[in-house]
Amino acid sequence: MSELPARRLLLVHAHPDDESINNGATMAKYAAEGVHVTLVTCTLGEEGEVIPPRLAHLAPDREGGLGAHRIGELAAAMKELGVEDHRFLGGPGRFRDSGMMGVEQNHRPGAFWNTGVDDAAASLVEVIRSVRPQVLITYDPEGGYGHPDHIQAHRVAMRAAELAAEPGYGREFGAPHAIAKIYWNRVPRAAAERAFAELRAANPDFPGIAAIGDVPGVVDESEITAEIDGRAHAAAKYAAMRAHETQITLKEPYFALSNDLGQPVFTTEYYQLAVGAPGVPAGQRERDLFEGVDK
Repeated sequence: MSELPARRLLLVHAHPDDESINNGATMAKYAAEGVHVTLVTCTLGEEGEVIPPRLAHLAPDREGGLGAHRIGELAAAMKELGVEDHRFLGGPGRFRDSGMMGVEQNHRPGAFWNTGVDDAAASLVEVIRSVRPQVLITYDPEGGYGHPDHIQAHRVAMRAAELAAEPGYGREFGAPHAIAKIYWNRVPRAAAERAFAELRAANPDFPGIAAIGDVPGVVDESEITAEIDGRAHAAAKYAAMRAHETQITLKEPYFALSNDLGQPVFTTEYYQLAVGAPGVPAGQRERDLFEGVDK
């Protein structure tokens, strides 16, 4: 294997488009700085709704094929962010989109939610030991907003980080590797309130405006330990979100999902350090996720 870059970042997301909405500016920033950015997406998002009428036939209750189409959307988004290493957990289609919580799709064979955490984690351990990231980004234990695949992505990511560091586990996957820092996606409530106030004042052309409760991972300021100023990479984030055309309507600096309710696009992205030592004194926010990490 060729020598790895000095800094390596791994992100674990549930469906194509989650990465661009949550971390697009962070990914673009670090990719531009020469960091090896790896994205692992756990499902193809086959159960998603479809926004453009011309692509409505892809919906799972019609002809289908949305998952295969979203592979192309994700590739286009990653090109916009400058991320070359993007993979599907276990290979494309290995784990199926589980749908929203409480629906029949949760229990289908192969559904991500219906898969043992350790079974799915094994595929991620292989990635971790190959890429050897110092930093991992994923969701909080509630998956941001309670989607079963987001919750499962959190569980799989956290478990895989544990297993990857165990010398006795999965020797066929390579040498053990301990991830120095694990972050969860967050949004400070005050920033969300400001952004929604600006959205209402701007009155963009959406049928309605979402509520702050519709934004995943909103927490009090005290929970935020890091913020990444990605404003210089806003154009890349917008372009990546636009590439996910079946899922997102973009009217920058705002967007809507299939419910057509406007939300702000955050180009400063926020995190909570869940595992590892902070690289700044107590009470301060990290401005670099690699703060305190040995190269």
